[in-house]
Amino acid sequence: MKRISKADIQLDIESVAKIPIIANILDVVCKTTGMGFSAIARVTDEQWIACATNDLIGFGLEPGGELKLETTICHEISEHKKAVAIDHVSEDEKWRDHHTPRIYGLQSYISVPITLKNGEYFGTLCAIDPNPANVNNQHTIDTFNLFAELISFHLSAIDDLSVATERSRRQEEEGEIREQFIAMLGHDLRNPVNAISNAVQLQLRSNLDERNLKLAKIIQDATMRTRGLIDNILDFASGRLGGGIKLNFENTDSLENTLKEVISEFTVAMPDMVIDLDLSLSKPVKADHKRLAQLFSNLMGNAITHGEKGKPISITAKTDDQGLELCVINSGQAIDELTQQHLFKPFSRGSIKQGQEGLGLGLFISSEIAKAHGGTISVQSSDATTCFTVIFPAIKD
Repeated sequence: MKRISKADIQLDIESVAKIPIIANILDVVCKTTGMGFSAIARVTDEQWIACATNDLIGFGLEPGGELKLETTICHEISEHKKAVAIDHVSEDEKWRDHHTPRIYGLQSYISVPITLKNGEYFGTLCAIDPNPANVNNQHTIDTFNLFAELISFHLSAIDDLSVATERSRRQEEEGEIREQFIAMLGHDLRNPVNAISNAVQLQLRSNLDERNLKLAKIIQDATMRTRGLIDNILDFASGRLGGGIKLNFENTDSLENTLKEVISEFTVAMPDMVIDLDLSLSKPVKADHKRLAQLFSNLMGNAITHGEKGKPISITAKTDDQGLELCVINSGQAIDELTQQHLFKPFSRGSIKQGQEGLGLGLFISSEIAKAHGGTISVQSSDATTCFTVIFPAIKD
């Protein structure tokens, strides 16, 4: 057996005390055998400690009390893991000269091992009396073994509950730390990106030559994509921690303005890009405009990345009494069915060309935003075009 600390032993004593039927078990043991003292003992390599007792004969041992290990028969049981039952010590050739009955004045004794479900030896369920008792029979030994198994079950259940409670507490603490980390990470990452973006905006307003204008637009494009990546990473982390995509309906801006602002960000960075826009937004739809812009930006970025260069990107958006339908269509290579099945899962990407590398979170985050609105996102792909369709149902106040 492994060495056990005093703190662990104290926890074992407390665990036994938590078992609601312990007192009844010890009482039944004494009544069925006619013996005057019963106990549950924690037995280690060095100690014998009473965890619970029922003392009807003034033996004088209470929970937490100790006996010298070498003076007990339980010490021997810890080695062979078998029950020991003695009806009458004085008439038993094997035990009448044993030191334990002599030290404690015993004439009858029974003890069975308590083994936990993980195979660890916990100790014994035992009973003693200064008078003879009929205990060395299969019925009594089986009864004691049944009680020992019941005690083992409860001890294991208490240990499992303790482990689960501690795990839950740690997960809660880790969750709080991670939430703080995500908040700080978002702040620390966005600040320098925003600074770069603002600096580029100022540069673009100045009289730049063709070379520097091209470089400034490259930087602007990179900062825009970086900002999107940061948003996706933070949303993914928050979602994995159970926070999910949180919505804010306070923004009352029009859907048309929200969509056009996203398009403007892309066209400023890529003025040669051709966009066919068809908006029919006659009905208001309740939505988180910031999240809608993030979703739309992800779909736009995906269309630019995987669409055929030089071909227009078609965008249609319409609202009616049923809600919002938004479609982003690009020309280019078809997405095979197997890829489509995993397209909205994290870190899933279609065929990647050089310079198109990414985290594979954009479509996943877009899907989560749609779900948060009670909506859906789907894809249809052919040899000619690929169309992503987002549907937000009408949300009533």
